[in-house]
Amino acid sequence: MPTIFSQIVDGEIPARVVYEDETTFAFLDANPLAPGHTLVIPREEYERLNDVPDEVATDLYETIHRLVPAVEDAVDADASTVAFNNGEAAGQEVPHVHCHIVPRFDGDGGGPIHAVAGETPDLGEDELDGIAAEIESRA
Repeated sequence: MPTIFSQIVDGEIPARVVYEDETTFAFLDANPLAPGHTLVIPREEYERLNDVPDEVATDLYETIHRLVPAVEDAVDADASTVAFNNGEAAGQEVPHVHCHIVPRFDGDGGGPIHAVAGETPDLGEDELDGIAAEIESRA
């Protein structure tokens, strides 16, 4: 069954579309965290970022790069938080890759991206070195 985002792309569910091209699609979030909160998605369904083919990932980033200043300017935002929830444990509610562009305003009460994870882990130098080496070996 197609995701709600695919249904929006197909015109089955209305949305306030702000941009579209051959591979990407962007629309205002129906439950915005701030005025101008925009979702940018690949037209095709990919559940997680690592499922997105390289060429589609490039197009997706180009669209995000294009829309961040457009969104900020449209709502006179001071900044924006740009993020993906990659997987259910990270808060991804729709299994279709989507980037949030959330306009931010001085004094809006929102926190930095570091606030999403709760308590920070207490990691020693050896643990950090081991994690870095594991990531590097898989990249």
